Amino acid sequence: MSDELKHHYEQIITLLGEDVTRGGLLDTPKRAATAMQFLTDGYTKNLEEVVNNAVFESDMDEMVIVQDIEFYSLCEHHMLPFIGRCHIAYLPDGKVLGLSKFARIVDMYARRLQIQEGLTKQIAEAVQSVTGAKGVGVVMEGKHMCMMMRGVQKQNSSMVTSMMLGGFRKSQATRDEFLRLIGK
Repeated sequence: MSDELKHHYEQIITLLGEDVTRGGLLDTPKRAATAMQFLTDGYTKNLEEVVNNAVFESDMDEMVIVQDIEFYSLCEHHMLPFIGRCHIAYLPDGKVLGLSKFARIVDMYARRLQIQEGLTKQIAEAVQSVTGAKGVGVVMEGKHMCMMMRGVQKQNSSMVTSMMLGGFRKSQATRDEFLRLIGK
C-alpha cells in the first residue's frame, strides 16, 4: 500500500474538519488507501494477462450470451460508485472464450475511473479483440451514486448503455435476438 496515498487521505480527512487522531479515524487513511487501490486495480492489469490464453478452437457459430455479470466501478467525474449488471453476447468465428474471462474482462475495465458509456465500449472491443468474433454485443445497466447521493438525488434512476459490433450492428434480427434473450 502506498504511504503517499495514505498521507493524502489524512490530508483530505483533516481538510474536511475531522481529527485523524480520533479513535474511530486512526486507521481510516490506511483503510481508505487500501480500498482505493483495490477499487482501481484495473490499471495494474492488461487484457493478455486477464484472458491468460483461455481462447479455444470451436465450431460453435451461434450466439453465446453471458448475462448478469455484476460490476462495481467509480465515476470518473465524482469518484462515487456506480454498480450494475453487464450482459455480453458474441458470434464465435472458430474461437470461444473461457467463461470466467468475461467477468475478468468486465472487472479489469470497471476497476478504473470510468463513465458507463466508455466501460461498455471497452468491454465490447476487448471481447472482439480476443475472440475475433463475427459480432459482439454488450448491454450494461447501472445505478450511479453520483446521481442518487448528490446532485438531483434520484433514487430510482438507472442508465442502460449498449455497444454493438459486427453482426450485432449490421443485423437487426441478431440484435433483437440478443435483446430478447436478456429481457430488454
